Amino acid sequence: MPEQRTTFQDAFAGLKAAQKGHARGAPAYSVYVNRRIGRVFAAFAFARGWTPNQVTAISALHTLAAIVLIVALPPSWWSGFLVALLLAGGYAWDSADGQVARLSGGGSAAGEWLDHFVDAAKLSVLHLAVLVGLWLHTPLRDTPWLIVPLLFSAVSTVTFVGMLLNDLLKASRGIASTHARGGGTAGRSLLLLPTDFGVVCLVFVLWGWPNAFLIVYSLLAAAASAFLILAARRWFREMRTV
Repeated sequence: MPEQRTTFQDAFAGLKAAQKGHARGAPAYSVYVNRRIGRVFAAFAFARGWTPNQVTAISALHTLAAIVLIVALPPSWWSGFLVALLLAGGYAWDSADGQVARLSGGGSAAGEWLDHFVDAAKLSVLHLAVLVGLWLHTPLRDTPWLIVPLLFSAVSTVTFVGMLLNDLLKASRGIASTHARGGGTAGRSLLLLPTDFGVVCLVFVLWGWPNAFLIVYSLLAAAASAFLILAARRWFREMRTV
């Protein structure tokens, strides 16, 4: 008899029943929007027999397409909308790969490495693409505004590495992760919304109006910088007790 595949409805129901509480540091878009869209994508992918690594590749392709558009095309309302859509789609597929792994009975070390590798590339290269796009296609090429995407790239990368190191060092000593699931609250998630990568994705709807884009983008960069400063102090204090 041919192998019977799980239906979309069964996969979606299984994911919904198996959902865990969100991590303490998870901001609102990631929790209440992105993970739910990712659940739909994960059920779709699982019903078609796609592997977690294939889903990660789909996420990476969405993000890569957005980055190419930022660099290659002059800012316009339609290119900004398309970039935002591709980035948000890539972010949702990024949420889906772990959910597909859960449906498949658990992920692999290689899959986790690939997921983190793609995330690291995305967080650094996206902001560098903003720098290049502004330099190539706008009158802002010789202004201090170009420092903002450089700062954002550095802050995003350092924050990501800091989170990974924090969790890795704790796990090596048998201590629960700082981002253990089940401890998040709606108020905390909303407070952290300006640091949400999903919000960064959506701000590209302003890409056709570079001045307006840079104002909002700079505010998000400032929020990310403030978060990193506060989080780094807390992480260092925690490491001293490990």
